[in-house]
Amino acid sequence: MSKQQYFKLISKEMEKINKEIDRKIIQGKEYKKEAEIHKQLLHKIRQYSRNGFIGKFLNSLNKFPIFSNL
Repeated sequence: MSKQQYFKLISKEMEKINKEIDRKIIQGKEYKKEAEIHKQLLHKIRQYSRNGFIGKFLNSLNKFPIFSNL
């Protein structure tokens, strides 16, 4: 899967999650689970869009659990 296809797939998932969050906000329901999924998807987008030495260094740190949210 190419980087562009991966971003497109994540974008579609983000749209679904955003719609679900909006629906739950309107209904007055809790959306904590969906917010966590949204946060994880944003992390994936940031992780794969990093460039340069610093970005590659941060990606290599993600292998360790203590640094997994960088």
